[in-house]
Amino acid sequence: MLDRPTVLTRTFIAFFDSEKAGGVLLILCTLLSLIIANSLLGPAYQQLWQARFLGLSIEHWINDGLMAVFFLLIGLELERELYVGELSSLSNAALPIVAALGGIALPALIHFSLNAGTPAQAGAGIPMATDIAFALGVLALLGKRVPASLKIFLTALAVMDDLGAIIVIAVFYTAEVSLAYLFGAFAVFATLVLLNRRFRVMSLLPYLLGGALMWFLMLKSGVHATIAGVLLAFAIPFSSHAEDRTSPSHRLEHLLHKPAAFVILPLFALANTAVVINTGWQDDLLSSNSLGIILGLLLGKPLGITLLCFIAVSIGFCRLPQDLGWRHVFGAGLLGGIGFTMSIFITNLAFADNEQFVNAAKIAILLASISAGVLGFLWLKMALSRR
Repeated sequence: MLDRPTVLTRTFIAFFDSEKAGGVLLILCTLLSLIIANSLLGPAYQQLWQARFLGLSIEHWINDGLMAVFFLLIGLELERELYVGELSSLSNAALPIVAALGGIALPALIHFSLNAGTPAQAGAGIPMATDIAFALGVLALLGKRVPASLKIFLTALAVMDDLGAIIVIAVFYTAEVSLAYLFGAFAVFATLVLLNRRFRVMSLLPYLLGGALMWFLMLKSGVHATIAGVLLAFAIPFSSHAEDRTSPSHRLEHLLHKPAAFVILPLFALANTAVVINTGWQDDLLSSNSLGIILGLLLGKPLGITLLCFIAVSIGFCRLPQDLGWRHVFGAGLLGGIGFTMSIFITNLAFADNEQFVNAAKIAILLASISAGVLGFLWLKMALSRR
């Protein structure tokens, strides 16, 4: 990263603020969902999410439909970072990319080492991802003492983390593929790219209509339909000017901030954390799958991020910003252990036919994510108080 003072763009500030508030709402929705699921209303509450609409359950519509919109926002954020943000030059991008690789590889390795050759092996991707909303929400609680470079580092790390999770979903969590539908989806994508690059169509409507068709074809192909959201993001015209409000990509990203933070992710939390906590749930925490998730998020994330960054800086591949120290990097690594949204999302894919595994994994994710948030907050509060 460069040594010049870090300046936050208005787009980044708007994104950070929406994620901060969205993180608080996510916590409230999760608590509400857990309380209702374990009350007398529990059976009716669970049936609500399984009610059918146009051939799919409401939970399915949220996980495959609304989450595709969330993935579209992730793609737009990644595009912005690649073109005009922290990932737009190798010197700036190197540190968060290295951090993301460490935060993906070590947690997956920890889980795999404990579950190789067992039915839980499919869960190796669960502790790989970072929940942007929760992580930035916790960081925001530390107030104005947080350096701008730490906000940008954690955001870029989380976005790259999610990109890694998206790739893992596309490659490893696709059981059967219909090549005809998949070819159709990529044909739509190619057409949208052509509209952008060749004909310079700046209206959002053709891209949104094409994106809806691409989503349907991707859903029918067997590849997870949310991947269509990421592809659509990179088909939409983007301006190289950071604050160009006429850019379709900029307009759509700005439009999606609040719906994603205050509607999509809260609905995802309500639908996917309706976990019934039965007697003996503590025993499930000692299973190899739960231990792999907990150790992957609480140990694998901070250690993988910090160690790989330290190696990369030591050999001169990248460098720390002037106002950050290794204690800040480790603190960011602890917050990276807040898996929540993406970890639950991957859990649903990894153990789609095993409700017991899904429930146990979700409890492990919740406990590990809460612990990572508390530890990260306390660690960074101490680190930022040091002069």
